[in-house]
Amino acid sequence: MNGRRVELALRKAAALLIYLAEASGPVAREVAATLLWPETDEQAARARLRRTLHKIRIAFGREIIAAKGDALSLHPALTAELDTRVFEHACDSGSLDEAAGIYRDDYLAGFSLPDCPQFEEWVFFRRETLRGRLVQALERLVEAKIAGGEPRGAVVHATRLTALDPLSESAHRHLIRAHLATGDKAAAERQIETCIRLLRDELGVAPDPATLAMLRGPVQDAALEVPRTRYVAVGGIHIAYQIVGKGPVDIVLVPGFISHVERIWEDPSCRAWLTAVSRLGRLILFDRRGMGLSDRVGARPTVEATAQDILAVMDAAGSRRALLVGASEGGPGCIRFAVDHPDRLSGLVLWGSLAKGSRAADYPYALTVAQYDLWKQRLLAGWGGPAEIETFAPSLGDDRQARIWWAGLLRAASSPGAVAGLLEALRDADVRHLLAKVSAPTIVVHRSGDRAVRIEAGRFLASRIPGARFIEVEGDDHWFWVGDRQLLLDSIGALARPR
Repeated sequence: MNGRRVELALRKAAALLIYLAEASGPVAREVAATLLWPETDEQAARARLRRTLHKIRIAFGREIIAAKGDALSLHPALTAELDTRVFEHACDSGSLDEAAGIYRDDYLAGFSLPDCPQFEEWVFFRRETLRGRLVQALERLVEAKIAGGEPRGAVVHATRLTALDPLSESAHRHLIRAHLATGDKAAAERQIETCIRLLRDELGVAPDPATLAMLRGPVQDAALEVPRTRYVAVGGIHIAYQIVGKGPVDIVLVPGFISHVERIWEDPSCRAWLTAVSRLGRLILFDRRGMGLSDRVGARPTVEATAQDILAVMDAAGSRRALLVGASEGGPGCIRFAVDHPDRLSGLVLWGSLAKGSRAADYPYALTVAQYDLWKQRLLAGWGGPAEIETFAPSLGDDRQARIWWAGLLRAASSPGAVAGLLEALRDADVRHLLAKVSAPTIVVHRSGDRAVRIEAGRFLASRIPGARFIEVEGDDHWFWVGDRQLLLDSIGALARPR
């Protein structure tokens, strides 16, 4: 304080100060007490909170925490500079070199309260958010340095990227590209060898052929180019999106629980499907908050948050009205958007989607909460490899190239810890009460043997949305770009035609 170091003997006193400093507003005493003393009853927790506040006041020699009513906050006369906020401001303002310099270690590295699970969860999500923003800043710095004729600077940032996540094939690609930009082909070759060894030894997979093709020169690189990735801020959270093609209608693809707007182009089948859709209209792709190239978030993303992301991306792309295509878990967010913004919607296509994430007495078409949590554990245990590909695309279960691509997409899109909160939010989602309020022309498309989302869930959607048409597609695959894709393309085309 005022240049003087203040020692707090109690870790929970430090935790309380940290939590209040990061909070966007006053925090209820009950919330703070439960956060730090979850094992005690309310009266005892409040007593411990009072003693902790007293010890903080003694340590600082003045009132640091203000109490107004039953809420706590940092004292209004106190000016606090948080390196986290300085870092985020640097990212927001485009001062990426400054941002990279500020971030010296992960958020609260070495600090933990094992007996406070809610506090630990909050720290985890905050750490993931900041770490994700660092990764994005470094990726943008690599590209900027290469484009600006500073390839050695790109090598420095790309080296840091690979240190942050040695198993990220995307990070290795950045470093390979940076080495090639300096003219050091030998270093690029060594990096490819390192990438091959790490993926083989740690994950039992091989790199994507696109990675190996990088040494063959700019002709192959050009063939792998993807549309430009842009960003729009929604309440301080940056959403990554792309715009592909032209046409009289805008088509917004709302992904399922996993997405990465750049890596999806590396699968030939997915690329062909996206290209076909972009011929029907102007295709807008995005990664929902907490996923892919979008910011990690400090809370579980809700259906309402997904609807906000859709609106922000449409506004950023200059789209007045659009046809929404909601895939799998992206469907509930589309339904929320359709009810909240009917004037911005020209139509709705739901693929392999559902109205509720877990089973209920009046909704037997999904896993129970216990079954879902077991599936989640199995998925996360296999993260880094082609986890659950047999569920999502059984026809590709033995396809070596598809398995390599899916494993790489998972690693690039999220980490096991970060995706856990998203999966829990999807498990708890329920938009059944909104279905009767959807007024847009709607087509529900579902595969007969879908192993990820039962066809009965699709029929339920179509039966509850006024005027919705249901189309059953033969096959067992959940992924929309695998197997027979024509009926889905026809459905999009039917609603994309000017009326």
